[in-house]
Amino acid sequence: MAAAGGVDGRNAEKLGYLGLGMMGFPMTRRLLNAGHDVTVWNRSSGKAAALAEAGAKAASSPHEVAAAANIIFMCLTDAAAVEAVVFGPDGLAMAPGVGKLVVDFSSIHPDAARSIAARLKAKNGMGWTDAPVSGGTMGAEQGTLAVMAGGDAADIERVRPYVLAMARRLTHMGPIGAGQTTKLCNQVIVGCAMAVLAEATRLAVNAGIDAKRLPEALAGGFADSIPLQLFVPRMVQGIHAPPLGHIATMLKDLDTVIDVARDTSSPVPMSALAAQLFRLAKSARGADADALEIYKLSAAQIG
Repeated sequence: MAAAGGVDGRNAEKLGYLGLGMMGFPMTRRLLNAGHDVTVWNRSSGKAAALAEAGAKAASSPHEVAAAANIIFMCLTDAAAVEAVVFGPDGLAMAPGVGKLVVDFSSIHPDAARSIAARLKAKNGMGWTDAPVSGGTMGAEQGTLAVMAGGDAADIERVRPYVLAMARRLTHMGPIGAGQTTKLCNQVIVGCAMAVLAEATRLAVNAGIDAKRLPEALAGGFADSIPLQLFVPRMVQGIHAPPLGHIATMLKDLDTVIDVARDTSSPVPMSALAAQLFRLAKSARGADADALEIYKLSAAQIG
């Protein structure tokens, strides 16, 4: 009998998930709802306990997850967090790793992904796939995420049925690091779109038209897009909870774009401007504020 996600229940692999934040929690819940065996760990134990009530096995460390699972998914804040979880005292590198595979949904620098993967392979033989996601918390809850992956083709196919229990699409983009580079391209588009949509929305408001109707008015035209339909109503109505993403996260990714662009001699003037706007937003609204609060920078009074 095949389990959800196209995996024969008799041949399904044991899974792990590290990092149960805004993305990791709903993604893990989808794995559990699909009938998979999942061992979880999180720095704060509350979310792990909540998933344990839904059928997950709670572990006390990343090492314990690695000992219990063959495929270990993780979604962490940044490269420093990934480094700590992999090479810390109770990290993945401390467990036997031959035949096991890490799938990292975190968004980190491509160079960091390549370095961590190579060092982990040398340490205990564990494999690595970098697989950042796009689609936000709503996509994580609904299983509509787009996943862009870097790594060996055989590894991608091994994890595909499990990833597709959490996402709508998994695209193999090349060797390790290619997934992270693809995510940076995604963030160029999303970050600049947020800045441009904030500008257009403020123009509408200041000119006296009903900005809430922009998505309706522009639907089907060249300006139509998922960001237009999703972001503008939230900007106009001040809907920022739950956040679609934090200002600090978008700024981190845009700063990484600029770094990679420097190394590859790629001009990124729009991304550089968007990064500066998000840096202003971080100062004005706070690192953990919703990224769409970039719209508030152009208000007559920031409140």
